[in-house]
Amino acid sequence: MAKHRRTPAPSQTRLRLAMATATAAALTGGVLTAAAGSAAAAPAASQADADADFNGDGIGDLAVSASHAYVNGHKQAGQIAVLYGSATGTRTVTISQNTAGVPGTAETGDYFGADSAYGDFDGDGYDDLAVAAPGEDVGSDTDGGTAAILWGSPTGLTGGTTIDDPRPSSHDGFGGPIEAGDFDGDGSTDLAIGAKNKNTVDVLDGPFSRTGDNPHRGVVTVPVISDTGAGVWNLHSGDANGDGKDDLIVNGYAADNGTNANFWLPGTASGPSTSGAVRLPSGVITDLGDTNGDGYDDIVVGNYWANSNSKDTSGAVYIVKGSGAGPAATRTTLTQETAGVAGGSEAGDAFGAEVDLGDVNGDGHLDLVVGAPDEDLTGGANTGAAWVMYGKADGTGITGQGSVFLEQNNAFVPNSNEARDFFGSDVHLDDLNGDGRDEAYIGAAGENGSNGAVYPVKFKADGSLAASSGIYTSTLGVSATGTPLLGANFTD
Repeated sequence: MAKHRRTPAPSQTRLRLAMATATAAALTGGVLTAAAGSAAAAPAASQADADADFNGDGIGDLAVSASHAYVNGHKQAGQIAVLYGSATGTRTVTISQNTAGVPGTAETGDYFGADSAYGDFDGDGYDDLAVAAPGEDVGSDTDGGTAAILWGSPTGLTGGTTIDDPRPSSHDGFGGPIEAGDFDGDGSTDLAIGAKNKNTVDVLDGPFSRTGDNPHRGVVTVPVISDTGAGVWNLHSGDANGDGKDDLIVNGYAADNGTNANFWLPGTASGPSTSGAVRLPSGVITDLGDTNGDGYDDIVVGNYWANSNSKDTSGAVYIVKGSGAGPAATRTTLTQETAGVAGGSEAGDAFGAEVDLGDVNGDGHLDLVVGAPDEDLTGGANTGAAWVMYGKADGTGITGQGSVFLEQNNAFVPNSNEARDFFGSDVHLDDLNGDGRDEAYIGAAGENGSNGAVYPVKFKADGSLAASSGIYTSTLGVSATGTPLLGANFTD
């Protein structure tokens, strides 16, 4: 099941700046309230969502975007690269709208791959990949946006089917953002799809057909978020109340009153519902997983503009505990001031700009990777950094104790620190070698003049780290013309 996606509007080139005005406006923060209803007995503890497996070989695969890449001379047409995992090494394939079987044609400003989500959308046992192109012109509708499902098979992703906008011409930027989940608990994977500058999310009911005849459940109008301005930024799914239905998490910005507005919408038999919605702490990125082993998914919120130690926009991460009634009032705050976390909070670090859950040491407890792409280190401004924080076996959850600090000047991270690399522009934990331990994949969208790069960091069985090779535009055959921004977005 997909976990999240969090790319800002495709016209922006700075990854953490989801909205230029958000930093100042969002300082008012979000109000967290407990959901109504009595608590139920905790369900059996669950682990993080399984890694995507597009070819059914039992080893995780990963998709990474280069949504600003040139394709056949078309600026910002966009591509997405697929890293197929195996015990003997990773095989890579790069896909655009010019790839055989993929719907559409690569055109200027399509931003193919700006957002993506994975799941078994047709129920055949192979994970598929839903890819958005929010800048696609649809007929006479400029930038109307579109999305397509690329189908999994024994050989990996092959062919695709367009997901038609159920409300064409009523909004632009359809497909940015996109998220998968079983929002009605019927065992089929559904798709939640937003649109640029709108407070609406369309939910399409799975399973999906390769013929393109797919149902549309209805429009969810997210509370508070304005119809003008920024609207919905990111979508995420998970089960915070343990009822067996995925909930929808919406990250957005209410331009009318200058407030960052994040909400938990509970899954129901008819899909995500705004009835009983709970407002979450401010932030632009989320992930869900059972961090303390109580059987409920917790909600991890990254807020890059948070004030920590009187340092504006130093950033913070909030872990909101799940419960039978949904998100609880209890939460943990992690910053660079947290014991065991290397460094210190400084203005503009953007700690928490990206987050992801996984298990890097294979102990069955979720760990957390946090990106701070604007961290200043040796090498210049905005070199970027990331941290891996471990989950505790005693039910404490994730803490800073024993956390691992990652930068390009570390011996186990390829390359070296340079100004405006934005190392940590996206972060992801995934097991692509089948050893039972997730690797940390760190995006550096500013590498080599915004060509971008991906840096895998491997964790050994004894907890130490192993060096690995970087993944660059040249590795994948992505054009280095313009600013491809490889590593700006991983599929989660």
